[in-house]
Amino acid sequence: MPEKALQGVRVIELAQLVAGPYCAKLLADLGAEVVKIETPLIGDVARRKGPFLNDVPHPERSGLFLYLNTNKLGITLNIETETGKELFEQLVKWADILIEDNPPRVMPELGLGHENLRAINPRLIMTSITPFGQTGPYRDYKAYHLNSFHAGGEPHIMHGNSVAPDRAPVKGPGLIGDYDCGLSAATATLAALYARAATGSGQHIDISKQESAIALDRVDNLIYPNRHKEETREAVRARAKGLGMIGGLMRCKDGYVMLVAVQENQWRGLVELMGHPEWTMDERFKDERGRTLHAREITSLVQQWMLDKTADEVFRGGQQRGAPVGKINSPQDVVNSPQLRWRGFFVEIEHPETGKIEYPSAPYKLSKTPWAANRPAPLLGQHNEEIYCRLLGYARQDLATMRENGVI
Repeated sequence: MPEKALQGVRVIELAQLVAGPYCAKLLADLGAEVVKIETPLIGDVARRKGPFLNDVPHPERSGLFLYLNTNKLGITLNIETETGKELFEQLVKWADILIEDNPPRVMPELGLGHENLRAINPRLIMTSITPFGQTGPYRDYKAYHLNSFHAGGEPHIMHGNSVAPDRAPVKGPGLIGDYDCGLSAATATLAALYARAATGSGQHIDISKQESAIALDRVDNLIYPNRHKEETREAVRARAKGLGMIGGLMRCKDGYVMLVAVQENQWRGLVELMGHPEWTMDERFKDERGRTLHAREITSLVQQWMLDKTADEVFRGGQQRGAPVGKINSPQDVVNSPQLRWRGFFVEIEHPETGKIEYPSAPYKLSKTPWAANRPAPLLGQHNEEIYCRLLGYARQDLATMRENGVI
């Protein structure tokens, strides 16, 4: 049995920032041998994005880059040069999977489109990630995460129930849409790898960031195609009020909790948590129908009770009594979580530029092929000699010449 789930699978990553690198990271974490290709001297754009260790910008100390590129080998290569193109084709012969995020016209214009690469390696799985896909009237549109995330409709939906409903829609936290796209790409890539085991042939996977975002809200995004009626933010809020839900996002004296108390047993748990205040005996609140009709009034009274309680006090008390309460955790809360610490979710990885720092590990536990941090994120061009000399058979002098000519 292999030590790793994807041991022996060879991957080339020609991608930057989040979606493509996260896709490749997920495969690397499962044991695939991933070779990340970066532009000579410049590297992945993520190297210049924070947060940086000690808040000092440095291309080898970006937290974003370090997290996304653990367990990978790193080389530099300019595929726009003739020699660079030849080297890339040699790597394609070696690889099982290519993950790339160039605009749709770039690879074909370089003679490195799917059909060209398929002729070199018929078993190659090529995963192409773009904002809007390889086809259609928007195929050549450029987009930042802000654009592609909004194009999926997520901000419209999630702000319908916002605590600030009149605020203009904003994107989700961080680069969440690109991470979700990377996960979709990894899932599709693994499916193609599974199919290749049966057919012997690779295939081209066309990943759209917009479509990945839409897929996250498949229920909400079914409304317009079937009803031919736009679900406005006002309608979403009105529907939520009509549901008569007691709770929602609620303030405590040191933070927030999320409370839901719709069903009878949930209400009884909430009443017990609050110490059976007199107002809960009101005839209007005696059954679920009455509480639904007066949900806003009840929620206001519950909110008053919570204001002098800690979030942890409400969370733990609710859990003990069957009242669904979730604590809104800060990053500090998450990092210091006794549950995550007990499971060893955060691990120390030593990097030559940052020393030992903690990283999130994997969101799964495989009993036979466990996750491991085998190597830190690569320095720019760190593994040029290993890949070009030991793998492809070039001499060190060849590397010196290629450096001088801007190839690597």
